[in-house]
Amino acid sequence: MTATASSSRPGTVPVDLAGPQPVLDVVIPVHNEETDLEPCIRRLHAHLAEHVSYPYRITVADNASTDATLQVAERLAREFPEVAVHHLDEKGRGRALNAVWRGSDAAVLAYMDVDLSTDLAALGPLVAPLLSGHSDLAIGSRLARGARVVRGPKREFISRCYNLILRSTLAAKFSDAQCGFKAIRADVARELLPHVVDTGWFFDTELLVLAQRAGLRIHEVPVDWVDDPDSSVNIVRTATEDLKGIVRVTKATFTGEIPVSRLREQLGRQPIGVDAPGVPPRLVTQLVRFAAIGVSSTLAYLVLFLLLRTAVGAQPANFAALLVTAVGNTALNRRLTFGIRGRAGAGRHQFEGLLVFGLGLALTSGSLALLNGSTTPGLVLEITVLVLANLAATVLRFLLLRGWVFNPRRQATTPKEY
Repeated sequence: MTATASSSRPGTVPVDLAGPQPVLDVVIPVHNEETDLEPCIRRLHAHLAEHVSYPYRITVADNASTDATLQVAERLAREFPEVAVHHLDEKGRGRALNAVWRGSDAAVLAYMDVDLSTDLAALGPLVAPLLSGHSDLAIGSRLARGARVVRGPKREFISRCYNLILRSTLAAKFSDAQCGFKAIRADVARELLPHVVDTGWFFDTELLVLAQRAGLRIHEVPVDWVDDPDSSVNIVRTATEDLKGIVRVTKATFTGEIPVSRLREQLGRQPIGVDAPGVPPRLVTQLVRFAAIGVSSTLAYLVLFLLLRTAVGAQPANFAALLVTAVGNTALNRRLTFGIRGRAGAGRHQFEGLLVFGLGLALTSGSLALLNGSTTPGLVLEITVLVLANLAATVLRFLLLRGWVFNPRRQATTPKEY
């Protein structure tokens, strides 16, 4: 049975390795690479001929080269039946990959940089989980445990900072977004690529973030990677475009421009249907995320309280600090702890979250009133009482959010927004 012939969810059916069509299409995007292209194709072709037993294709995606790159590619295509050439009149790695992948008839689509910085021994482990239906995408990672990397401190620093930014802004769970060594199931790509906007270097990141939020499985392969000192990539310009892309994707997610809910329903892998006795589904994960958000909210609350206390007094400062952090806390828990995305029901969730906030306000304000009515507290004692009251309010908040505001049975009755 082929992946495309099944009515199952895309990405889960093993690929037919004996069909007439290419099973694997490896794309090499190039722009003015007349020197490096030929040794790259010869080395890659030799590797595939020796190690791959199913039909494959190597596609050179020429991005508006102005040197002899296109002529070199066409000469190699005449020499090797497995080599094809796709010419584009405009530059952009993302544009090239999007165009070639969407037009390919292969079941698994991959790409790698022309410098072949990544050891080709990782290609088999990269593709294997996609062929079996175990995973939807696969990425080579220079930051995963077991990777062996040779590169300068500048690139190492930039790479780690970029991935830290992705984790903090887009909640990325993959370790290396920009390694030029990736693969995707074609049936999954057909659903995701129409929603990937970037045409440059941010294409990889946008595709991965979209896949993660759609509930797809991303397989990571630790690679051996040696930096190419002659790389023509402009690091500053690329970093700037990537930061712009992060802002755009963040905005599109919050506004619902990216149809995450529909893609998750269509493509997402369902939770494992196994119940552990006495442990509600996802409880441990929810507790960890709720605790992390709670700690951040408490710290933000204390900072706001201390900033406002001198100006407006303890009770008004407590009210304002709690209100601001409660809104942020509800929004973060809605998305990260309980996995609810899109705008549907957001107003109701915030309203009910504010009711829960009212209980927290009653606890903390009551504690302050009791403390000030019985003694004249110093700042340390006042903060200590507030922290303890907030801890009690946090426990109550989790129980109410999980059992009432974001209860799965109530979410099932909420209309979905696409």
